[in-house]
Amino acid sequence: MKEVTGGVCAVRGVRAYGIKEGKNGLAVITGIGSSASAGVFTRNKIIAAPLVVTREHLKSQQLSAIIANSGCANAFTGEQGLSDAAGMAGIAADRLGVPVGLIGVASTGVIGVSLDMGWIKDRIDSVIAGLSDTAEGSTAAARSIMTTDTRPKEFAIELVSGVRIGGIAKGSGMIFPDMATMLAFIYTDADVPYEMLNSCLKRAVDRSFNMIVVDGDTSTSDMVLLTATAEMGIKMKTPDEPGLSEPEFQEGLDCVCIELAKMIARDGEGAEKFIEVRVTDAKTDGDAKLAAKAIVRSPLVKTAVHGEDPNWGRVIAAAGYSGADLDPDRISLAITGVTVVDRGGIVDDAVVDMSGTDIEIAVDLGLGACEAVAWGCDLTAGYVRINADYTS
Repeated sequence: MKEVTGGVCAVRGVRAYGIKEGKNGLAVITGIGSSASAGVFTRNKIIAAPLVVTREHLKSQQLSAIIANSGCANAFTGEQGLSDAAGMAGIAADRLGVPVGLIGVASTGVIGVSLDMGWIKDRIDSVIAGLSDTAEGSTAAARSIMTTDTRPKEFAIELVSGVRIGGIAKGSGMIFPDMATMLAFIYTDADVPYEMLNSCLKRAVDRSFNMIVVDGDTSTSDMVLLTATAEMGIKMKTPDEPGLSEPEFQEGLDCVCIELAKMIARDGEGAEKFIEVRVTDAKTDGDAKLAAKAIVRSPLVKTAVHGEDPNWGRVIAAAGYSGADLDPDRISLAITGVTVVDRGGIVDDAVVDMSGTDIEIAVDLGLGACEAVAWGCDLTAGYVRINADYTS
């Protein structure tokens, strides 16, 4: 497996473009799901209208295109919001000449505000005209869906078989997945049947987007869409036929999702430091995830990282309330590679340097063989400034 340039447009059969005007943006991505399309959505009980429409369209297990806007989440907007989301799909379908039921719709921005459908209608033709299979097309689409993001997020890889997987994402604040305000649109040129595509996506999301925390808020609009264009002509391996193995595809999809997730964590609102929390030797996978996410979510841990203060007691406390099974006498803890707790014993002479931009926290629970990794960022005054007057 190797990284390749081009973002989502590195995948054969995919074109993309977008525009950004102030806080408002509009993007279109085309790539017919000749094999299948699958999606994962927020678990917030307040579900934005575009997610309702897209989930309905995904019952066909195929998408031909995605239309996405930034600046307005079209969430908590009632029947008008549903009508507007369906209208976005209709506009894209009409311009692209495809059935409306094959259009995915996404929105991100302020909650409780209606879409400016006139703005979208006035600009859709220029976006369609700009569609491109180049790296520039991918970047334009990635930029257009940014809100408080400071940089576009795109990544692509090529497997040994030649199959490519690439995607773009947005997300900076309101990040605590179940999923994270984040969007991700991922494509592959392999020929993957729906059942496998769907199960691989869920596993990849659990290992990536569901393991990042910026501020602990779960958005109304989170969405990850995965489409297989089958343009490479490589099918999944069967007992009787050669092809792409499921483990190889899963590894590649995991890689793309993890890299995009880490980009979101690094670009957290106001963030100055990136935090990786690795929990090992947990009794179960669930325990490892609980502990890792509790630590990276803790405001006290985040502020300590920002202040470059190795206050390791905050890490221990977060692990303790996480719900994970643990024994205080078996815990070991290292910060930036320096052990501060060793099997329950305090290392008095430990000297921890937290001046770097990447801070690694490693917790060994000493109870089993399971592990998990979570990613996040420090909590800064910049985060407060950004969110104190977001709508005003």
